[in-house]
Formats: sequence, structure tokens, C-alpha cells
Amino acid sequence: SDLLVINKTDLAPHVGADLAVMDRDAKRMRGDRPFVFTNMKTGAGVPEIVELVRRLGGLAGGGDLRARS
Repeated sequence: SDLLVINKTDLAPHVGADLAVMDRDAKRMRGDRPFVFTNMKTGAGVPEIVELVRRLGGLAGGGDLRARS
């Protein structure tokens, strides 16, 4: 994929997931391809996703994405 989104990071401690291990594995498996940790409930990581999508050519222009939903 062009962008890997690892969501629900707030749940990691409750399900025994180690974000440091996930970070290491994503770097190892993806090489230079981008990935971002997110928590969509709080919006953490969303600005990074928008910027990466813009940079990769998936969005034209700016504006409020919520208005397009």
C-alpha cells in the first residue's frame, strides 16, 4: 500500500500490543514507504495522514475534509 495506517493505538495496552514492536516491524517491512499511528477517536495522526495523501497526490487542494463527507 502507499500508506499504512495503524489505528486504535489507544487500545494497544489493553490487547497486549506493543507499539514499539509495531513501529520496528513496519519500518523493517515497509522500507521507505510511509506509515502512521493514529487514534481516529481523538484525531491523533489525522493531520499526518492528510499531509501524506496530499504529498502522494491523492488530494487536490485544501479545504475542510469534513465538508466532503
